Amino acid sequence: MPATPSQPPEPAAEPLLRVRDLAKLYPLTQGVVFRRQVGAVKAVDGVSFELRRGETLGVVGESGCGKSTLARLLVNLERPTAGEIRYRGEDVARLSGRALKAVRRNIQMVFQDPYTSLNPRMTVGDIIGEPFEIHPEVAPKGDRRRKVQELLDVVGLNPEYINRYPHQFSGGQRQRIGIARGLALNPEIIICDEPVSALDVSVQAQVVNLLARLQEEFALSYLFIAHDLSVVRHISDRVAVMYLGRFAETGTDTEIYDHPTHPYTQALLSAVPVPDPTSREGRERIILAGDVPSPADPPSGCRFRTRCWKAEDRCAVEVPRLAVPTAFQSSGGPAAHPSACHFAGERLPAPSR
Repeated sequence: MPATPSQPPEPAAEPLLRVRDLAKLYPLTQGVVFRRQVGAVKAVDGVSFELRRGETLGVVGESGCGKSTLARLLVNLERPTAGEIRYRGEDVARLSGRALKAVRRNIQMVFQDPYTSLNPRMTVGDIIGEPFEIHPEVAPKGDRRRKVQELLDVVGLNPEYINRYPHQFSGGQRQRIGIARGLALNPEIIICDEPVSALDVSVQAQVVNLLARLQEEFALSYLFIAHDLSVVRHISDRVAVMYLGRFAETGTDTEIYDHPTHPYTQALLSAVPVPDPTSREGRERIILAGDVPSPADPPSGCRFRTRCWKAEDRCAVEVPRLAVPTAFQSSGGPAAHPSACHFAGERLPAPSR
C-alpha cells in the first residue's frame, strides 16, 4: 500500500536515494585570454540525506542557499564536484550513456517557472509525449496519443486540450502540464524545484493537493524544494533547512516546526505569518543582523555565526556537525533530531529588537 502524507513510510525501508557529502563548486576566473581561477562559489557543500519510497523530503531556505543547484545535481543536469548520489545502489554522478538514461527515466523533475519550462512552439501533446521519443519502450508510437490524454486527465486537465499551446493555459494549468510530463515515464522519484512559487496562493493549494494525491496513487517519492514554510509542512514527511550550501537542521515536520533547535530555523519560523492575531501572543519575532554572506567567501567555522546571537569564539574555528545535540542524545523526544549548531541543546535568549 503506497504511503500517504498522513501515513509516513516505515523508517526501516531501504532508501531509494542516498546522497553523501555532495558538493558543487563553480570556479571564479579572471582574465580574457589567459583565464586563471581566483576562487569558487560553494553552491552546495557537504550535503547528505536519504529518500525512501513514498516519502517527501522538504528542503527550505533563503534564495541563493543552493536548493536549486541541489535539484539539478540530483537529475544530473549538473555534475558534482565531490560526493556521491546513489539511486538503488548506483552512483548517478558516475554513470553515462545507457546506464544514465535508465536512471533518468526514474528520477524526473518539475521546474519552478511554468511559463519558461514549456516550449511555446510545441503543443501540449508534443510536450508531454516528448519523453516517449527518448524512451519508446514506455509507450509505442500508436499508443502515445491515448497515453498523453490519460496523463492530462490524471492531472485534472481536459484530454481534449492535447492540441493546444502553452500560451492558451493559465499558470496553474501550465504547472499541471509540467507535472504530467514528469509522470510520463512512470518515475519513482520526482524533484520538485519550487513548483508553486510562481503561482497565486489559491492555485498553490490546488497544485500541492494534486501532488499529494499523485504520491498516494503512484507511490512517488518527492524532494520538494520551496521557501514557503507553510507549504513545505503541508506536504512533507521530513524537512531539511538549508543555509549557504549546507543543511542546518533536519527532522520530521513536527520536530522542525514545533521543536526547532538551530537558531536559523528558529528565526525562519518566527517570521511565518499567523492568521489569528491572538495566537501570536508570547511568540517572539527574531530579527537577524546583517546580510547573507557570499557563497564565494563564506565565514569560517559555522556559516551562520555572523548573524547568530548564540555565536562564540569556537564557532569561528570549528565547523558544527549535523548531529543530534548531546543534551538530547539520551533523553530522546522531538528535540532529539540532527542540528548543525554547537549550542543547539542550550536555551539562550533571542536577540533584542
